[in-house]
Amino acid sequence: MNAGKVLTLFLAMSGSLNVAFAIGIMARHAGASPAQAILTGVGAAGTTMAIFFTAVSAYH
Repeated sequence: MNAGKVLTLFLAMSGSLNVAFAIGIMARHAGASPAQAILTGVGAAGTTMAIFFTAVSAYH
């Protein structure tokens, strides 16, 4: 992997983490328990990364 690919992966992970925190906080404020909010955030992060990897594989 070259530096560009590593930086792109870090950018995708950063965006995914931001989405996870935002969704987890929204779920918590909507009345979910802490465990449910964490699982919701992790699911959102996984979905975001899956979309990223799908886009990368379709691009290449």
